[in-house]
Amino acid sequence: MSEAPVVEVSGVIRLGQFLKLANLAEDGALARELVQGGDVLVNGEVETRRGRQLADGDLVEVDSPAGRFSARVRRLD
Repeated sequence: MSEAPVVEVSGVIRLGQFLKLANLAEDGALARELVQGGDVLVNGEVETRRGRQLADGDLVEVDSPAGRFSARVRRLD
């Protein structure tokens, strides 16, 4: 598997926001469905809290019918 792309963020970012920013979900409704459905992992653990704050270096993965997609958080502050 190739290295996950790094997405740079400023300040605090929550999981739902990051899914949209990293293009892992096309909108907030889909982000909510993915999280509530148990299809989102943060650092290898299923995460069901859309409002979870992400830290620098966190790996976010999404399981979808098309495959598993991921992105890594890079905080600039």
